Amino acid sequence: MTDIPPATAGLSVALLEDDVILRDRILVPQLAQYGLTVEPLGTAAELYRRLEQTRFDIVVLDVGLPDGDGFAVTQRLRTTQPGMGIILLTGRGDTPNRVRGLTEGADAYLAKPVEIEVLVATLHSVARRVPQGAIATNGLTRGWHLDPKGWKLVDPQGATVLLTKSERKFVACLLENLDEVVPRETLVEALTKDVYDFDLHRLDNLIHRLRRKVKESTDLPLPLVSVHGEGYVWLSV
Repeated sequence: MTDIPPATAGLSVALLEDDVILRDRILVPQLAQYGLTVEPLGTAAELYRRLEQTRFDIVVLDVGLPDGDGFAVTQRLRTTQPGMGIILLTGRGDTPNRVRGLTEGADAYLAKPVEIEVLVATLHSVARRVPQGAIATNGLTRGWHLDPKGWKLVDPQGATVLLTKSERKFVACLLENLDEVVPRETLVEALTKDVYDFDLHRLDNLIHRLRRKVKESTDLPLPLVSVHGEGYVWLSV
């Protein structure tokens, strides 16, 4: 084996590939040699069902699926699973498809056949960019996160808060930049296309309403900190 650092402890990977031989006889055993926990899946529907029960740090998926295409899956996951890493593994290695995959939200795009060392190195690279509050261990998610469908905010103890469309966009933007200051302008851009006509008091009211809803529904305070003159930080707790 090429000298690649051991896999991140507890890293959970979903492998969505309908080629059973490639998936179960080649990729899964080889990835296991690097200490990665890999769950093999054959369809997008399977993945969506599993996401109702557990969380994955990274999903590796083929573009050509029996019940859809990887681009559509990528787009959906980026909306509903903002903290998840996404790697497209496909035979469509041409530039237009590569650009499309990355534009839809994939973190990396690898063409088949791929060397296992390259795939493992890519997994490590993507893992370093996954927000720490979204990392899963033994199927459980640590920290605050959005539920698989993205309409509920879940606290570290499992209590949930139902979100409006605007609150969902606001939370997703912050969770994608965990422990980093997100400028108010960036948050406004996540909420509306008409940034120049947006009343900043609406943002203040949204945050006030969200804090109140969290206080009423959970035993934990919202880990949102205001940085005067700059923006807001969602802390990993």
